[in-house]
Parts: sequence; structure tokens; C-alpha cells
Amino acid sequence: MFFRVTRGTRVLQRMRRILRCNMRCSIIAPVLLAGWLLGGAPLAAAADEDLPLNARLLVAARNADGPAMTRALAEGAAINSRNRLGETALVVVLKNDRVDLARALIDAGADVNLGAINGVTPLMAAAYGGHVEIVRVLLAKGADISATDRLKKNAMTYAAGEGKTAVVALFLEKGVDPNAVYQNDLTALMWAAGYGRTETVNLLLGAGANSALKDDRGKTAQDMARENQHNATAEALAASGAERRQAATPK
Repeated sequence: MFFRVTRGTRVLQRMRRILRCNMRCSIIAPVLLAGWLLGGAPLAAAADEDLPLNARLLVAARNADGPAMTRALAEGAAINSRNRLGETALVVVLKNDRVDLARALIDAGADVNLGAINGVTPLMAAAYGGHVEIVRVLLAKGADISATDRLKKNAMTYAAGEGKTAVVALFLEKGVDPNAVYQNDLTALMWAAGYGRTETVNLLLGAGANSALKDDRGKTAQDMARENQHNATAEALAASGAERRQAATPK
């Protein structure tokens, strides 16, 4: 009996491995084929002229190929063309941290508010990457600082969560309320605290962020820092709370 159970178990295990392999192959093969057809790595040797103009621009942006982007635009590619994710060339190069190419696209007239299917805008991508000068340029060109993506995050929450202190400082300079409440009653201070961004936390506290505010779970920024074992951040928040309570105590 033991032999039969063991043998049957082994057969089932082999069948599961085969099924998993088949599932992976059925997923991977079409993806590789699509990549080959759409100019991915397997098609690297194909000539750019075999692609439509707009596709050439997007491939050049993905590859951070400035000269190829310039050629595609000069030949008539639409600067706000979007890939299957809805990303424009501007969003693509910002996600790749190519500030030089982003500046060239902005100067050439790229839409600074056109987001991807997931709602991520050029400003959000620049804020996430900490590209403060591009953030400044985007704002000057009319980028919407309050736009939110599908996750209900905006440029400020992305910058705070990533600890991009210079970008957060710029947003505060532009009038963003340090105590603005976002999705799930989260503040920029909470986003920074939850990821242990002590420098950003200190900046926000200095700008008047209230560390006593709570999210929809009843947690403060300090709670979030401690839960994620960001002790230095939690200590900075505790010190701020102590100072606030002392200042409020009647003399």
C-alpha cells in the first residue's frame, strides 16, 4: 500500500511539473513571438525603417536612442504616440531616467499631462525618479500636480514614498499642503515614514506636517515607521510629537 501511494504521488508530481512547464511555455512562447514581431530583443537586427514611424519613435525611446528619436520625429512621427501600455515616449524616457531625452521631447512639444493606461503621468514619473529639474520644467509647462493614477497616488506621494526630498521641497514651494490627505487618509508624511525616508520626513515636519494625523486604519506616521522597523524615522517622528506636545502645554 505504501508503495502504491508513493508511486501515485510521484506520478502526480510529474504530471504537475509537466503542466506547469506547458503553462509556462504557452505563456512565454507568444510573448517572445510578440517581442520578435514588435521589435523586441529578438528583432534587434531588424532595420528601423521596417517599422511604422510612430513605432520607431517609441522603440527609440525605449532604447534611449536620441538620434533615432530625432530622426523619427523629423520624418513625421507623432510626438504623443503611445505604446500598448498607453505610455508616450516622454513617460518611457523618464522611467528610464533619461532626463536629457525628456527635456528634448518637452521642448519639441510633448504633452506634459498625457498619462499611461494606469494613469501615470510624466510628472509622476519624474517625481518618482527624483528628477527635480524636469519636475520644475513640467510644472512650468502646465503639468497637473494634483493628477492621480489608478492607485490614487499622485506626484507628491510618489516623491515622498521614494524619499525624493528635493522634489517634495519643490512641491511644497509650489503650494502643496504638507497635511493634504490622499487615498486611505494617507499623507505625504505617512508615505515617507512608511518607507523610512527620514530626510523627507524631517523636511515635511519642518514644513508643518502634523505627525498626529491618522490613516483610515487609525495609524500615525510613527506607527508606520515602527511597523516597518525604520527606527531612525520613528525616533524623528517621536521627537517631533514630543516637541509639539511641549509647545501646546500651558506655561
